[in-house]
Amino acid sequence: MSATSPARPVLPPDIRARKGQTPLVVLTAYTTPGARLVDAHCDIALVGDSVGMVLHGLPSTLGVTMEMMLLHGRSVVKGLSRAMAVIDMPFGSYEESPAQAYRNAARLLAETGAPAVKLEGGMHMAETIAFLTKRGVPVMAHIGLTPQSVNTLGGYKVVGRDGEGDSVMADALAIEAAGAFSVVLEKVPMGLAGRITQRLAIPTIGIGAGIHCDGQVLVLDDMLGLFTEFRPKFVKRYAELGAAADAAIADYAAEVRARAFPKEEHAFADVLAKGTKS
Repeated sequence: MSATSPARPVLPPDIRARKGQTPLVVLTAYTTPGARLVDAHCDIALVGDSVGMVLHGLPSTLGVTMEMMLLHGRSVVKGLSRAMAVIDMPFGSYEESPAQAYRNAARLLAETGAPAVKLEGGMHMAETIAFLTKRGVPVMAHIGLTPQSVNTLGGYKVVGRDGEGDSVMADALAIEAAGAFSVVLEKVPMGLAGRITQRLAIPTIGIGAGIHCDGQVLVLDDMLGLFTEFRPKFVKRYAELGAAADAAIADYAAEVRARAFPKEEHAFADVLAKGTKS
């Protein structure tokens, strides 16, 4: 590849081949501008169902629909030239049967142009993951804390403590055997996440799972300080754009009320001066 040729888009086999190599960098994206920012620095742009909480004001991810994921998936794919888009399958779109999962996954891929989907669940979803992967749908799995099961789990708690480690490991082995090309480990104790990472031949991507995973994912709006409804322990704020935006909007409001904005340079003259362009 020449120095001037465009970078080849990342695909699921590329992600799988990164096992044990330079850590994978993953951020969520929900819009075309957000995707462009992620594309410049990341390997994967995850169109997460967290969009329901971050952009739509929902109390959890359970109210997210296929139509919402299709809308945001198309927006994100338009903003990517290299990073791989992975789209979350929303609650209720895959749990009923493998056939239901295939219909909805195929729709997500066909109507957005993304090359892969993500779904939550371990051993109980292995049959569905196998059904999808055998039919050409690349699947990123998601175990540990699975937000779509928050009501069953009893909240957003750490998963894998107090004798639960064997169950999480069994989930990881089951989804690998089913054909997932990678797996997100959410709110899994660091030591357990490290053991899972060592055991699996597919990459692990941690969120609140410590440093030993093969990659890390955060919600873009969390790490930029734009979403401030709550702040999980595992989120590091790399900027405080929410506070900066609040200050900028306050300045704008004050200038408008004081008639300090717009100034002459922000307005158009009644008559175009000679030699100038409109």
